[in-house]
Amino acid sequence: MESVPRPPAPLPAPGDPWVAPLWHTLALVGIFVGLTLAGAFFQSAATAQPGMVRHAGILPLYLSILLAEWALLYFVWKGGLRRRGVSLRALVGGRWARPVDLLRDLGLAALLWGIWKLIALLWDRLAGAGAAASISPLLPRGGAEILLWILVSITAGICEEVVFRGYFYRQFAALTRSRPAAMLLQAALFGIAHGYQGIGACARIAVYGLLFGLLAIWRRSLRPGILAHAGSDILAGILRL
Repeated sequence: MESVPRPPAPLPAPGDPWVAPLWHTLALVGIFVGLTLAGAFFQSAATAQPGMVRHAGILPLYLSILLAEWALLYFVWKGGLRRRGVSLRALVGGRWARPVDLLRDLGLAALLWGIWKLIALLWDRLAGAGAAASISPLLPRGGAEILLWILVSITAGICEEVVFRGYFYRQFAALTRSRPAAMLLQAALFGIAHGYQGIGACARIAVYGLLFGLLAIWRRSLRPGILAHAGSDILAGILRL
């Protein structure tokens, strides 16, 4: 049976052109740094005042996160990719041509999640388990909250993988002309962007971003990472895994 060719790599070799203007990338990095500083301040306040973060009003918060994630993706596409003639499909790595392609990526996503959980378990044994003071009250509890949490998780999987493992990796590779450097930079920024969860969580999430990036390069697609990201967030929120 004739083999089906793999899709063209959405992740570049060193020296590939920029997928967006440099100013656009600097602006996006600035947005994440600003959000990180605000999140760190909020985390510090939540730690000092344990009763400050309440579960009430969680649905509007979930809706605001949904809007923010899609607005971020729109900014990447409209202000960056479109100016250079790069499509989102090209950045993701094509589409599933056969059902077996979807099954393969689901298997890779499950494998990535399992590897991450083993790393997290080892991390907890060495450094001790801990949770950000502002996180636990924000997890879903009822049916409506769980449904919206699933939508938020799927949205995060799509938008954040496209932004970090797609857009930022391409830009950092063009800037540094080095795949390893680009991979480390996108992972570090991914961790920093989650500063609202605390310094320890930032380091763990950076490792997670590194795993996502390695899988994207090997598979030449962001799709398994999108599935793993969304599935991990869903399980973390609903089953606390």
